[in-house]
Amino acid sequence: MNLNMPFMVITVGDTMSTKGEAVVSIRGLTMSYGANQVLRGINLDIFQGEIIGYIGPNGAGKSTTVKIILGLVDGFKGQVKVQGEDIAGGGIEYKRKIGYVPETAEIYDTLTAHEYLTFIGEMYGMDFRLVDRKAHKLMALFDIADVYHARIASYSKGMKQKLLIISSLLHNPDILFFDEPLSGLDANSVMVFKEIMTDLAAHGKTIFYSSHIMDVVEKISSRIILINNGQIVADGSFDQLSQKCREGSLEEIFNQLTGFNRHKEIADEFIAVLDEA
Repeated sequence: MNLNMPFMVITVGDTMSTKGEAVVSIRGLTMSYGANQVLRGINLDIFQGEIIGYIGPNGAGKSTTVKIILGLVDGFKGQVKVQGEDIAGGGIEYKRKIGYVPETAEIYDTLTAHEYLTFIGEMYGMDFRLVDRKAHKLMALFDIADVYHARIASYSKGMKQKLLIISSLLHNPDILFFDEPLSGLDANSVMVFKEIMTDLAAHGKTIFYSSHIMDVVEKISSRIILINNGQIVADGSFDQLSQKCREGSLEEIFNQLTGFNRHKEIADEFIAVLDEA
C-alpha cells in the first residue's frame, strides 16, 4: 500500500447526497512552515451531527488543520468554509458558533471560576446573569461547584480540564473542537463527558475530536479520519475502516496505515536497556 496516497471509504459525493451541505468544507488545503510542508492538499467535508475522530501520529498535521479552521493560523493555501463562510474573508462571526478545548491551554489562574466563566460568556455576548447561572449549574454537574468562587490556581489538573470543557460549551456552540479533552479526568468524569458528546451530536452539534486514546476514538466516533504526513489516508466509520484494512482494532488500523510496526521491538529494546548492569 502506498501510504502517501489517500483512500476514501466514503466518497465526498455519496456523503453530500445523504447529508446535505457541509458544516465545514475544506478544499486543497496546504500549509508550510518554511521548508517544512505540514499539510499536503487536504479535502474534507464535515456534516451536522457527526462526531469526527481526527487521528494521526505526532506532526501529521492534526493541530495545524484545527488551528486553521479556528482562524488561529494564517498563511495557508486552499479554501476553508465554516457554515458556508469562507474564513479567508477575515470575518469573525463564525467563531461565535465554535467551542474549543486545546490540548494545552493557558488559563487566567488568578481568577476564580466565576470570574473566568462569566468573562468568557460575556465575550460571546451572553447576559451576565444567564452566564453566571449556567456556569454554576454546569460546575455542579461536573461535581466542582464548591470551588466556583475559588482561585483557579488552587485547582487540580482534572478540575482545570473540567473548567475548560465548560468554557467551550457555555455559549452552546454548533461546532466543537476537542483536542485530548479527557486529559486529567477521573473515570466517572470520562464516562459523563462521553455521554455529553453523544447527546450533543444527537442535538445536531458537530464534534471534531482528536486523541491518541484509540479505544475511546473507536467507540465514540461516527466517522474516523486518519491523517499521515499531511494527507488523509483513511476516512470512514470504524466498521468500514476495519473491513477495508482487515484489522480488528483502531490501534491496529492506525499502525497499518501509518506504517508503524516496531512497537514490540522498541519496547523489548527499552526493557533491555533497563536491565543493563
